[in-house]
Amino acid sequence: MAEIVHKVGVIGLGIMGRRMITNMVPHPRFEITGAWDPNPQARTDAATETPGLAIMEDADAVIADADLVYIATPPLYHRDYADRAMAAEKAVYCEKPLGVDIEDSRALVAALEDNWTPNVVNFIQASSRAVTLTKERIDSGALGDIIGVDIVVHFARWPREWQADADWLRFRDQGGYTREVLSHFLFVTQRLLGPAELVTSCPVYQDDPELCETHVSAVLDCDDVPVSILGSSGGMGPDRVEMTVWGSQKSHRLHDWFCLQSSDGGEWQQEFPEIEDPRVEGFRLQLDNVAAWMDGQPHALATARDALAVQALVEGILGN
Repeated sequence: MAEIVHKVGVIGLGIMGRRMITNMVPHPRFEITGAWDPNPQARTDAATETPGLAIMEDADAVIADADLVYIATPPLYHRDYADRAMAAEKAVYCEKPLGVDIEDSRALVAALEDNWTPNVVNFIQASSRAVTLTKERIDSGALGDIIGVDIVVHFARWPREWQADADWLRFRDQGGYTREVLSHFLFVTQRLLGPAELVTSCPVYQDDPELCETHVSAVLDCDDVPVSILGSSGGMGPDRVEMTVWGSQKSHRLHDWFCLQSSDGGEWQQEFPEIEDPRVEGFRLQLDNVAAWMDGQPHALATARDALAVQALVEGILGN
């Protein structure tokens, strides 16, 4: 029997929306039936990048033609479009965070669950080989006792150069790398070790109160496993994005989003050296899981409730 091709509508045609379209177009399980963004330039850019892409007249037209609604707008608008998709009885695939107001996000999760609306949130590492293998080795005891976790991110420039069109990322109300990047690793932490509690945090903000954080330090507790977080922006040098799980027998270092190294005391050894492009594979695995979810099959994706738990940690770290 032929596999179902799921009809997808895309709302939000910034970097993430266009990146999702680029990866969905060649995937055999999806058909993009329409897309829209309130910004005319974003609509033009998307149509230029993907010839034949149907740019719809508004968000409701996108929702009407789709089975699955992918929401890639700035966080402030996630709730509105999720509500519209829910009212139309369509599945919801949302970018993180769910929103910027924790009570509003709690209400959204309650509404999704009360209405039995299928929902997932795009924490891209949910499907990655690196996280899957790390989870397997933690659960099997191959890493030994987990001594602690270190999460370190640094950006010479925030927003990054390729995010220049997403101006909202530099502002405190919706943006900042804690929401945009560290949130992914907070999700991974809870996927690997269970619920986390915020112990301490110290965000440092710019003189302009409207602008986002420059430095962050925090400590979480995951069932007596300490998780240290260090973030910074500014200064010359390469960006750094990594998470190290320190075990008494073996340690794992996740770096550059999809890459994994391990050490039993010696030099770091690369896992999966046969994978030519871990980023391309990461998107493919994520979309394979989206297809499985839409089919009603087991999947590795984060739910809106998972995203709510991450949002609570993020806003706590930021002092909100």
